[in-house]
Amino acid sequence: MQEKTEKKIAELLFEQRENGFERASFDREIAFYESIGAGNLEMMRFFAAPLCCEGCGTLSKDHLRNLKYHFVVLAALIARFCIRYGMTPEQAYQLSDLYIMQADECRTEQEIRTIHKEMLENYTRTMQKVRNSKIYSKQIVRCMEYISEHLHQKIMLHDVAEFLEISDAYLSRLFRQETGTTFNEYINREKVKAAANLLRYSDYSDLEISNLFRFSSQSYFIKIFRKHFEMTPREYKKRYIVPEIG
Repeated sequence: MQEKTEKKIAELLFEQRENGFERASFDREIAFYESIGAGNLEMMRFFAAPLCCEGCGTLSKDHLRNLKYHFVVLAALIARFCIRYGMTPEQAYQLSDLYIMQADECRTEQEIRTIHKEMLENYTRTMQKVRNSKIYSKQIVRCMEYISEHLHQKIMLHDVAEFLEISDAYLSRLFRQETGTTFNEYINREKVKAAANLLRYSDYSDLEISNLFRFSSQSYFIKIFRKHFEMTPREYKKRYIVPEIG
């Protein structure tokens, strides 16, 4: 039995080498799961890959069944990462079971891909609430959710206060009172944390990342980054960049 298994593995590896198959980056995959666990929509969307994309391997020769198998694996892994980050096992597994059953009923590739996108968004949004609701008021939780969803934009206090239907002054005071930091300081911190992930897992330059997160200038981005990480973006990338394997 073991010999047959080893033979099949050897045949599979040979076939993959012949076809130039390469596994997707493990570190980038971990960054994707961690972004869901952290409730970070922007980073989840950046690191997310299409279901059963290049580098994911083949689990069935039937295309639709192959998509479903990959969906099941993904749902199981996401559930476990979310538990690790604070979601109750009951809630995590209920969501996983729900989406797996929905995927099982799909009859087309598009149906599965639609559920796949919905699952990623729902798990990430739920983790936002899980991580914030234990500490902050409902208004500040909604404020943080808004910030997380708009990191690539210029976020103004007035716009968020209007979204929450409260005054600018009240939001500013409540945010400082509950978080111990100012509204703008929190936004900068979240943006540079997201920027650090891009420095580690993408080929974006300092200028491109600065523009992506709508910092007023590259020099200001570098200043804020150094404040939080005690090094420049370039120094950070050099120290923490993940080497390519293969």
